[in-house]
Amino acid sequence: MGQLRDRMVADLELRAYSPSTQQEYLRCARNFSAHYMRSPEKLGEPEVRGFLLHLLRVKKITPASLKMYVASLKFLYSHTLRRPEIVAWIPWPKVKRTLPVVLSGTEVKTVLEAIEPSKIRALFTTAYGAGLRIREACSLRIDDIDSRRGVIRIRDGKRGRDRYVMLGQRLLHVLRRYYARERPEGPWLFPGKTPDTPSRPGGVRKTLRRAVRGCGLKKKATPHTLRHNADLVIMPRPVSWRQ
Repeated sequence: MGQLRDRMVADLELRAYSPSTQQEYLRCARNFSAHYMRSPEKLGEPEVRGFLLHLLRVKKITPASLKMYVASLKFLYSHTLRRPEIVAWIPWPKVKRTLPVVLSGTEVKTVLEAIEPSKIRALFTTAYGAGLRIREACSLRIDDIDSRRGVIRIRDGKRGRDRYVMLGQRLLHVLRRYYARERPEGPWLFPGKTPDTPSRPGGVRKTLRRAVRGCGLKKKATPHTLRHNADLVIMPRPVSWRQ
């Protein structure tokens, strides 16, 4: 897509879309262009319609995946190409809402104990204990843990918003033990391969999948599943968490 891609990136950034959403929108637009081997600038409503039907009939993608493609194409033509009439007719796919998988306390404990290395186990325990998205847990800085106020600061969360979540006593104890053992260098609480970079959500998700397979859990356990199972006691403690 070349220059068109750069324009789309700039438009996404100006509207403060999250990095993960930017990547997905660009991926969908790139696949659309590759399907016809032509720039979207030279394509119109018939090609958009044909591509979406191809995704449904041939690729048999899920409604949720189709919704991402629709969102990407609507953004591309409405904002970057400024031809909203091309996509105005596209309906939003109906995505069936299902109840989240709920794990018992024993199942959560089994999964967390199966996660290796211990750094990633502490990361998932934090995501579980504070109800964080996996990207939010990976992006935590050491200074985001405020034990005196009993909160954790979440930077650049969903829709680019900062917020605070409560820091429970049991989670505080886990973080203290983790910090005393690992002593992470640099600003990140859970650094990646180098101290100056955070852990990558993709690699962390793979670690969880290996742990779930290893412990023989039959239920589908994902980072999102853990968010719906957060039940650690919330009790702030007016002391430094790194003691």
